[in-house]
Amino acid sequence: MTTLPTADQTLLASIRAEATQHSFHPYGTVRCLDHPLFRNQSARNLGCLLDVDREVISWTCLPLVLENGTDVHIPDFLVEKDGELVIMDVKQAKDRTPPSWIAHEVTSRGYRYASLCAEEVSSGYRLRNAIDLLRDSRWHCALGDRSRLLAALGEHGALSVADCLPAFQETRPIAGLSSLILNRFVEVDLDEALIGPETSVRRWRD
Repeated sequence: MTTLPTADQTLLASIRAEATQHSFHPYGTVRCLDHPLFRNQSARNLGCLLDVDREVISWTCLPLVLENGTDVHIPDFLVEKDGELVIMDVKQAKDRTPPSWIAHEVTSRGYRYASLCAEEVSSGYRLRNAIDLLRDSRWHCALGDRSRLLAALGEHGALSVADCLPAFQETRPIAGLSSLILNRFVEVDLDEALIGPETSVRRWRD
């Protein structure tokens, strides 16, 4: 990313400093490259979804300053996906359309632009499951536990969450399983229902 002019650096630093005053649950992240900074709960929620999106490689918060004359906008995220970089914003109102110049400016810099409303981000089971998983994001699954579970999945193809738990002898079971899901050793369906004892677990498939 190119170096920002001094005025833009000052503005971006000010917005980031303001964001540090806010705290939103859950606190942990997996693929955020820098300090996680969120202006509101909706942005934090989208960050949760980015961490469980199989196409996302990494993401950063409040990444740059976009300008159009006297109009200035700092987007919520810069997201690296397979083969592309995406600037993302969360709209607080479903019917509020971002000014057209934002998408044009983003495109001119070589990125794609995406804007989601807060209702889209929070709909369905995916966000609730992501939040549950990220509560254990700072846990590290021990090698022995990981090896036992991956070997069992290699033999059986899929196991329920309940059947996976005995494999964890060195790590707290749910924390260990959450770590393996977040770090893409195993996968579960995040959209069908809330994760529970009968949820099917499989080895991660690229």
